[in-house]
Amino acid sequence: MSQILNEVLNANAEYAAHFDKGDLALPPGRKFAILTCMDARLDPAKYAGLSEGDAHVIRNAGGRASDDAIRSLVISHKLLGTQEWFVVHHTDCGMEFFTDKIMGDLLNDSLHTAAVGENGWHNVQTEGGSAEGKYIDWLTIEDQTQSIVDDVRRIRQHSLVAKDIAIYGYLYDVKTGKLIEIPAATAAGKPL
Repeated sequence: MSQILNEVLNANAEYAAHFDKGDLALPPGRKFAILTCMDARLDPAKYAGLSEGDAHVIRNAGGRASDDAIRSLVISHKLLGTQEWFVVHHTDCGMEFFTDKIMGDLLNDSLHTAAVGENGWHNVQTEGGSAEGKYIDWLTIEDQTQSIVDDVRRIRQHSLVAKDIAIYGYLYDVKTGKLIEIPAATAAGKPL
């Protein structure tokens, strides 16, 4: 068993020993959802003041409005009653540091972890790659503010999204912990 696996299982045993949240309702108590990045530096429970059962938190690389993220948001509203959604990207996001071409080329040569140096990304090992990475839209980010506006707009314009849901756009600053509103995104997400 790996050290990480042991640490996780031990932490879970401690958590379960004092668990008192078994009677929480299925719908989120505060009736909102957050779409944000999977970056380990972001803790939505802390930056949004959440406790278990308060809100849905949907995470992916970049906090992007992918088809799967929208699927989750639609379920969150349609079946579980959320009425407001936050799209939260962040400063210093890894999705800004590569392109679809770079990722496709890296994966074509190797499926092992890559490294970044002075000359950009490179494979440490070059065995066992796949061309399939060239066919995926990795939803990389060229302009952080514009990506928030684009994601809010995509969600707002989606045919499965109810027009009365408020959608807000924010940038989380990883250096200060502050949420910074992106007014153009929030304007794009206002209820119709």
